[in-house]
Amino acid sequence: MAELPSQAQFASIGQGYSTDEGNSLSLKADAYTQAEWFVADQQAILARTWQWVCHVEKVREPGSFTTMDIAGHPIAVVRDRESQLRAFYNVCKHRAHELLSGEGNTTRIMCPYHAWVYKLDGQLVRAPETEHLENFVPKEICLDQVQVEEFAGFVFVNLDPNAISLRAQSGNLETEIRHWAPDIENLTFGKRLTYDIKSNWKNVVDNFLECYHCPTAHKDFCDLVDMDTYKVTTYDIYSSHMAEAGKGANSAYDVSNATVRTHAVWWLWPTTCLMRYPGRSSMIVLNVIPIGPDRTLETYDFFLETPEPDAMELDAMRYLDEVLQVEDISLVESVQRGMNTPAFTQGRIVNDPSGSGKSEHAVHHFHGLVLDAYRAAAE
Repeated sequence: MAELPSQAQFASIGQGYSTDEGNSLSLKADAYTQAEWFVADQQAILARTWQWVCHVEKVREPGSFTTMDIAGHPIAVVRDRESQLRAFYNVCKHRAHELLSGEGNTTRIMCPYHAWVYKLDGQLVRAPETEHLENFVPKEICLDQVQVEEFAGFVFVNLDPNAISLRAQSGNLETEIRHWAPDIENLTFGKRLTYDIKSNWKNVVDNFLECYHCPTAHKDFCDLVDMDTYKVTTYDIYSSHMAEAGKGANSAYDVSNATVRTHAVWWLWPTTCLMRYPGRSSMIVLNVIPIGPDRTLETYDFFLETPEPDAMELDAMRYLDEVLQVEDISLVESVQRGMNTPAFTQGRIVNDPSGSGKSEHAVHHFHGLVLDAYRAAAE
């Protein structure tokens, strides 16, 4: 298994980056290609930041649960009988077997290996054939808890026990989201799209954070939204990307009857993207899931007014799946191949001081957060 980068590598990875967006180079290619930097990403970023889990709908009822991997660790989120949301390492305290799988509703947590039983608050209540053991007290055994938070209609977890709450870290983000999507908690799951991408996760985020490439690579998208109104604003741990729907016909999907006319998008450090496309009231959650130095999974979850998408939403899903994602995946996979050659070390950040969508200042903001996390790990 790859080790963390050396002190010398930590010291050199930020060379060329400047806090001045107009005079800065990008993050170095090694951070996107070398195995030791993926280890750093897992330990210094993914295991210390708030990671998206699901919409609150999935764990709203007592006994409801869902499972996921965070930074390579199995995690379970459970609503206990008192309606308190809890998260645990999904690992039995006996022999480390996975406890829950998938999602569902349960009255208890029973290990499928040796039938150790835990309450929904994580407390061990039964361990078969242990009556004759010395110094074995079930009530002293509890599953290891993980920080969990309900935020803007969604559930997030953080493996860092000392992490500040997401609400405290993110400033006005929740207020902003609820302004544009006041019904967000009442939306319901409609569809998931999943993609397996041959590129580092940071390339995927970089591409999402700028529309400098849109006039060249996404001509349909430039008709869907009014690029003259596209504005990108960076904050402490997020950025907002706002534009009005295009006024004329477009080849993406028909928005002439849209009740939501604003393209409102938020990127939340490090891997969550919340999107409200023109159409009916809805929210799309893009979850970026790092798998390896050159492999990333993406899930797009569509939360809608009704479980069944309407005609406009079906067209939007088709456009995102068959056009936009095809274009973006091709772009980031090409970039990954280029970064693995000796021809590229790092490139210039293209900054528009007006904050337009055709600028890379949000990419620069992301790289700064990455470097901050690396510096903290080095210390």
